[in-house]
Amino acid sequence: MKLDEIKISRSIVKRYMEKLLDNLDVDVVIVGGGPAGMVAGYYLAKNRVKTVLIERKISLGGGMWAGGIMFNEIVVQQQGKKILDEFGINIQEVEPGYFCADAVECVSTICSHAVKAGLRVFNLVSVEDVMLHKGRVDGVVVNWTAVEMTSLYVDPVCIRAKYVIDATGHPAEIARLVQDKSQQKLATDTGKIMGERSMDADRAESIILGNTKEIHPGLFVAGMCANAVFGSPRMGPVFGGMLLSGKKAAEEVITGLSV
Repeated sequence: MKLDEIKISRSIVKRYMEKLLDNLDVDVVIVGGGPAGMVAGYYLAKNRVKTVLIERKISLGGGMWAGGIMFNEIVVQQQGKKILDEFGINIQEVEPGYFCADAVECVSTICSHAVKAGLRVFNLVSVEDVMLHKGRVDGVVVNWTAVEMTSLYVDPVCIRAKYVIDATGHPAEIARLVQDKSQQKLATDTGKIMGERSMDADRAESIILGNTKEIHPGLFVAGMCANAVFGSPRMGPVFGGMLLSGKKAAEEVITGLSV
């Protein structure tokens, strides 16, 4: 068969547009494709919840690719190991209770399982605002990352969702948008984003699941974003809490959808 460049281009445009049009009105939008976002997407899609993941960068995985100081190994504790076991990821116990896994295998495997479960990913797309109706977050406002990077004045489009999960990590970008634009209090002690504290891996890991919850009607937080919103410490290259937080966020959203 002789390849035709126009047919190649038409195929890409047609397929992408079909995918985009089919996902402008969904159950859940996850913002941020790090470990918590990917795991949340996997469990939601696995439970047949129509879910879209928005990732600003070209690839998913967040900081997991780099492990610690670009040594591409990650550490999980026993609880986090159970999730990696579910994905069939190779794990080695290096110290008693400390399990190491190859970061590249972790990211690629979790991403593959999530997409095969039905998660729809739109990479190179950024969220610049949220949709707020009657005091509830019910969608996101998106544009191309290239537009954001070059500060072009290009109007965005919207994706409607019953719930949004902020998994943007340290910056807590969606929570910050809601805080700044809604003029409503968040479900924290101060009513605002309390800010990430210095590293304390043990405390950060123990508290992250408690922080993984709805902070404003329609908006959940997961992963490091949850600790940043509630003023908790960072945990460094220990990823068990991130994985468990993603799973809990999915479970909480599924419960909300069933009400």
